[in-house]
Amino acid sequence: MKIRKGDEVIVIAGKDKGATGKVLRVLPREERVVVEGVNLITKNVKADQARPGKQTGRVTVEAPLHVSNVALVEDGKPVRVGYRIKEDGTKVRISRRSGKEI
Repeated sequence: MKIRKGDEVIVIAGKDKGATGKVLRVLPREERVVVEGVNLITKNVKADQARPGKQTGRVTVEAPLHVSNVALVEDGKPVRVGYRIKEDGTKVRISRRSGKEI
């Protein structure tokens, strides 16, 4: 998966198209990512003694998005990701738009 935790991404499809945010969590087996402030849903959370101090009632949380619906952002525009092998043998991600390291 070419998108990692902490990356700045833009939503390119779906109800939140055009929204940008930081990747909070990556779920590689499901091919999904959770983006901060995007794809918000409301959950009803019951109070529980095992979780004191946690928020209860109607809680708004981010739901996962499919990784194909997001793209990395460079200068406010979506970019595709490629890979390059450096001389020392390390593999780095690059922007296909500019060729810079990500």
